[in-house]
Amino acid sequence: MSKTSPHPFLISIIIPCRNEEHYIEKCLQSVLAFSRPDGADFEVLVMDGRSSDRTREITAAVAARDSRVRLLDNPGVIQSTAVNLGVRASRGKWIMRLDAHAEYPSNYLVLCHETALRSGADNAGGIFITQPGGTGYSAQLVQALTTHKFGVGDSGFRTGAKEDWADTVPYGYFRRDVFDRLGWLDERLVRAQDYEFNRRIIAAGGKILRSPHIQITYYNQPTIGHFLRKQIAKEAPYNAYLWYLAPYAFAPRHAITAVFAAGVLGGMLLSPFTRWIAWPFFGVMSLYALLAILSGLQQAVKYRQPLHALLLPFCFFLYHFIHGLGVLIGLVRLLFRTAPVQKTREPWPGAGRLRAWPLEAVK
Repeated sequence: MSKTSPHPFLISIIIPCRNEEHYIEKCLQSVLAFSRPDGADFEVLVMDGRSSDRTREITAAVAARDSRVRLLDNPGVIQSTAVNLGVRASRGKWIMRLDAHAEYPSNYLVLCHETALRSGADNAGGIFITQPGGTGYSAQLVQALTTHKFGVGDSGFRTGAKEDWADTVPYGYFRRDVFDRLGWLDERLVRAQDYEFNRRIIAAGGKILRSPHIQITYYNQPTIGHFLRKQIAKEAPYNAYLWYLAPYAFAPRHAITAVFAAGVLGGMLLSPFTRWIAWPFFGVMSLYALLAILSGLQQAVKYRQPLHALLLPFCFFLYHFIHGLGVLIGLVRLLFRTAPVQKTREPWPGAGRLRAWPLEAVK
């Protein structure tokens, strides 16, 4: 598209990162190759969360070659503080939030902008094209696990979906006034901060559009062990913390694994004492095993990897059980008031404990 216009405007691209030396250069190369919407220019703000590897060195070298790139410090380390600092430091009329652990096609920015204008959405985004995060077979397992609906449920941006209004999209392309109206990302959330903000947009009457034409090449965890540890230590507990801080962000699909884990634990403990529990438990687990096997076979065919048919059913179970266990742990910590979000001040004056934005914003 044309890069000149009598009415130029700026787009600010914010990239939080920490210890991404293996991905940051490819990410920035893909971003700097973006085609621009008519009349637009863009700046790239890399928000480094005190990296201890070569991330800052690599980014600084790219910035020295291209003045559009700025390396800024994120003393808060986490992604929510990175985005908030980035928005404050940005000059753009539009805000694009990206991730360093991904690469983007050259038409990514144009498609996001055109989709936002066409739809009137407050946030527009696309879908993941998930790639293995390593060279071994374990990385392929993670890829297959996270690209099937039996594995990740109704996450349309992970499993492919038609264009539609959605409750969230990966990263996102925002009108700047969204932040002026609804505030910042909730810095109490180390995880799920993007999802909370998107649900806040919807709660305030806004809209989010997901387009399958907007595609992101995303690199998953390098091994199944890394993936499962991330679930129980980070991702899953913050589902529970999210519900505590932002009840409007509750989604049934995020609670399914907690119900599953509780059912497995309860069934194993109580089945020996009564057949009224043993037989239903056996029936449910048999159905689960059948669905896991069929899903494993589908992924084995899709990725032309016969070993998936044998191992994926076990991986599905481990993922669902461990994620559910993590959610339950988060709920228990909330009950005993030991959750990290209960020890942190509200993100900004007037936010309140249960709402992450000023109440007048949705009146």
